[in-house]
Amino acid sequence: MLFYDSPNPAPNPRRVRIFAAEKGIELPSVEVSIPKREQKAAEFTAKNPRGQTPILELDDGTVIAESVAIMRYLEALHPEPPLFGTTPLEVAAIEMWSRRVEMILMPPVGAVWVHTHPFTTSLPGRNSEWGEANRPRVAEAMRFFDQSLEGREYLAGGDFSAADILLLTTVDFAGFVGLTMPEDCANLAAWHARVAARPSASA
Repeated sequence: MLFYDSPNPAPNPRRVRIFAAEKGIELPSVEVSIPKREQKAAEFTAKNPRGQTPILELDDGTVIAESVAIMRYLEALHPEPPLFGTTPLEVAAIEMWSRRVEMILMPPVGAVWVHTHPFTTSLPGRNSEWGEANRPRVAEAMRFFDQSLEGREYLAGGDFSAADILLLTTVDFAGFVGLTMPEDCANLAAWHARVAARPSASA
């Protein structure tokens, strides 16, 4: 298999790298440069019509796109340590919190990124007013996760999971965009310090 990766600050490829590092999986990889728009080249869009990284190409040519789908595939191949849960309740909790990251925090971060950041000035359809309107939504979302982390070590419960990977990469990407964590988010800050200290976070 071959992993089509993009370096930081791209959050979605980083999800898979952290996941693989937690499991001790060595993923042969090739770097796809987003600044050079290599993900939009015909050779790449033939593999992933969305023109986005990451993708995982299997030995038979099958392509798995979308970071969580790749993580699910790797979990099925390498179930230990479990990062998507083992009991029905664990699986459901991790799924719930993963979806909340993707529905509550990622959209406003993405809106600020696409519509206001200097890196994306050449993208069509930019609307700076819409981007600026999402800045308070990012802070609101971070406060939601701060409250959710009250009294718990990790997002979905007592064990580090895929949900923590999604939240870590999103919070870190928000920081790259210039969206700092509100000062009153003590629970979120403590959680971030814990997960950022894991060796896998540097993947």
